[in-house]
Amino acid sequence: MAEDLENQENDKIIKIDIDEQMKSAYIDYSMSVIVSRALPDVRDGLKPVHRRVLYGMLDLGLANNKPYKKSARIVGEVLGKYHPHGDSSVYMTMVRMAQPWSLRYLLVDGQGNFGSVDGDSPAAMRYTEARFQKIAEDMLADINKDTVDFQLNFDDSLQEPTVLPSKVPNLLINGASGIAVGMATNMPPHNITEVINATIAYIENNEITIPELMKFVKGPDFPTGALIYGYNGVQEAFETGRGRIVMRAKAEIEAVKDREVIIVTEIPYQVNKAMMIERTAELIGEKKIEGISNIKDESNKDGIRIVYEIKRDANASIVLNNLFKQTALQTSFSVNNIALVNGRPQMLNLKDLIRHFVDHRHDVIVRRTKFELNEAQKRAHILEGLLIALDHLDEVIKLIRGSNTPDEARLGLMEQFGLSDIQSRAILDMTLRRLTGLERDKIKDEYNELMKTIEYLNSILADEGLRMQIIKDELAEMMEKYGDERRTQIVHSAEDMSMEDFIEDEEVVITISHEGYIKRTPATEYRTQARGGKGSKGSDSRNEDFIEHLLIASNHNYMLFFTETGRCFWLRVYEIPEGSRLSKGRAIQNIINIPKEEKIKAYIKVKNLKDQEYLENNYIIMCTKKGTIKKTSLEAYSRPRVNGINAININEGDQLLEASLTSGSSEIVMALRSGRAIRFNESTVRPMGRTATGVRGVTLAHDKDEVVGMIAVDDASATVMVVSEKGYGKRTDIEDYRVTNRGGKGVKTITITEKTGDLIAIKSVTDNDDLMIINKSGIVIRIVLSHLRVIGRATQGVRLINLKGNDAIASVAKIEHEDDEEEVSEDVLITDQADVLPEEGAVTEGEDAAVEEEEEDEEEDDTTEDEEAGDEEK
Repeated sequence: MAEDLENQENDKIIKIDIDEQMKSAYIDYSMSVIVSRALPDVRDGLKPVHRRVLYGMLDLGLANNKPYKKSARIVGEVLGKYHPHGDSSVYMTMVRMAQPWSLRYLLVDGQGNFGSVDGDSPAAMRYTEARFQKIAEDMLADINKDTVDFQLNFDDSLQEPTVLPSKVPNLLINGASGIAVGMATNMPPHNITEVINATIAYIENNEITIPELMKFVKGPDFPTGALIYGYNGVQEAFETGRGRIVMRAKAEIEAVKDREVIIVTEIPYQVNKAMMIERTAELIGEKKIEGISNIKDESNKDGIRIVYEIKRDANASIVLNNLFKQTALQTSFSVNNIALVNGRPQMLNLKDLIRHFVDHRHDVIVRRTKFELNEAQKRAHILEGLLIALDHLDEVIKLIRGSNTPDEARLGLMEQFGLSDIQSRAILDMTLRRLTGLERDKIKDEYNELMKTIEYLNSILADEGLRMQIIKDELAEMMEKYGDERRTQIVHSAEDMSMEDFIEDEEVVITISHEGYIKRTPATEYRTQARGGKGSKGSDSRNEDFIEHLLIASNHNYMLFFTETGRCFWLRVYEIPEGSRLSKGRAIQNIINIPKEEKIKAYIKVKNLKDQEYLENNYIIMCTKKGTIKKTSLEAYSRPRVNGINAININEGDQLLEASLTSGSSEIVMALRSGRAIRFNESTVRPMGRTATGVRGVTLAHDKDEVVGMIAVDDASATVMVVSEKGYGKRTDIEDYRVTNRGGKGVKTITITEKTGDLIAIKSVTDNDDLMIINKSGIVIRIVLSHLRVIGRATQGVRLINLKGNDAIASVAKIEHEDDEEEVSEDVLITDQADVLPEEGAVTEGEDAAVEEEEEDEEEDDTTEDEEAGDEEK
């Protein structure tokens, strides 16, 4: 008996393979997550929960011009009708669609506390209210015209849409993120104007390439703005659907009183501001970030503002780079464009995303047109019946009056006038007022209009070109309504040199001030605004700044900066901050990582660092204060590094004075404070490596003597301009300086007396140059060099400027002469020939020969100087 019972029990147990059961159950679960939860549809860019929230809000009539309704009411509607999951998932979905830092183009208009960028939670749903944003209504437009498929809801009691008609390319403009089973999606938002322009370009040419589309869609456009640092990741994401985009906060370095501050006004997308500040404070406490004395969050309703106060002895640029490296001020967005295409997950590139959206819109327009055509034909059919009745009005009335029942009248109308059942019913339902003459005319007019509409709708269905034109027109309308400027700026990174493709290679004027402030100004603006002289506005006192260097370059050129300690730094010209002619510019230390205490001694413009022939045939010649000279091939400086490189080994007590770009055959002239100068050919200095010290260029007259300048002359027509500190100077032909061996004591270049003061500057000039002389008192004087005649080498020169009291010349700069001298800044003096006539006591040209003869005795045979200098690389 017991055995029978056991056998009966065993009959009820079905033996299955646990492996197969687990596989089957897990596949079902994962497919459900992939298709019905985590991934967006490529057509409308929405996951099921987003779609259900928007459709539920449509049911409640929450148009953007209607009153708000409680969020709890909306959540209840969505839960009860379409989405049988947790209420928090529905509410948080709706909240995110109303947060301006989460979505680039908001779909929900929220009223109340919807959280913050600091990660604060929104208020409970019973407190907040919501309604549609206008763009959400355009995503739902035409949904009642059979434009999309509907499916039964969870209990088969209602219908819900499987996709929205979506007039806007929502997946591209708002992005999406979600983790499914075995796959995830992470799609960035983009600018609607750029996306629509690209979509229209695709419609006009289906064969358009991704690089061509990228001319329209520059890159992601995040709601929080900030910067995209580097373009390679963007390019990869557009072309393959996967890529890593580096985002950086928008940070400016400002000087406040006696210290610098870093001010952050935009942070990367999806970064929690409060957590970022808290983590930064921890790193400062752990001494992992140094140089910050205080962090203040001054953000308010007008925007984000985080202030990092920098310690007095710290370099703000280095601190900022450290913040980028160690905190969320720089973060990355890993693009993974996976979306559902016909219910299957697919990896999509930029063109795929646009193509699928256009296909969807085409499908919507075909279905909408068929629906409208069907409705128009139904109405026309009824109107045809009414018109027949009106044409035979007396007979119709007689038939109706003679009928016992409505059905009898209906059948009578159908038999007598050949009408359909629908037409007969419409006639029987017609009110007596429709029999008036005016109403009869209205029916005829309506019928005529309907026939035109039917003809137009048929033409749409027959012509694909017309359908595509409708898509373009509707997209243009969306761009007109919602188009805006992009918020996220794209900047290049050190590894990413392709940014120049996006920057016009226009000519610019680079100005560098005495205190190291740099800016670039379009040459066109400079020429129109700076009419009459490139000299800067004269300073009121010595503490104020003045322009010292002025270079003409193009945006794609490089700038090389050489510091007094012998280090070289790079900057692309387009990286130099743009400023107007009168703006101050930005401190070079804030743009490149140069220690504050170091001064930049040379600024060299280089055309290209990729042309091998150019690199091998050009050289950098450097000289130091102690008379060392060094020549290195430009090729050694062709690999930019963020933190610079050693360009020359500087001995203790020495410093770099000048650096020039040469072709390898220039004439080098070095001048000493003691008034002597040496000329030798560049070819006598053999090229050396970057780490070498160099060889002796000139022998100093005494311990306190030093080199004041070096010029490299290629042009035989160039003249040598020397200026002494008490305002004397002169122009001399370079041929007056005989060529000697490198390392000698040189020849006299200007007679130094107590009246002239020591030599302070040597420049290579032509008649096309002007000279800017800046006094220690702040006065700026501009001398037109074509007015200054060329005189002998050993003369005392002429008085260039009159100095008052103990004033002396601070520095001398050579600038390009401009012919148009009608308008001149009041505080820039221009001398004429009368100002530069020889003064009493000055040595004139006639006396040159005697002085020259006297000089010959002083000159030594320099042939042994090389041995003394030690020509080897040190």
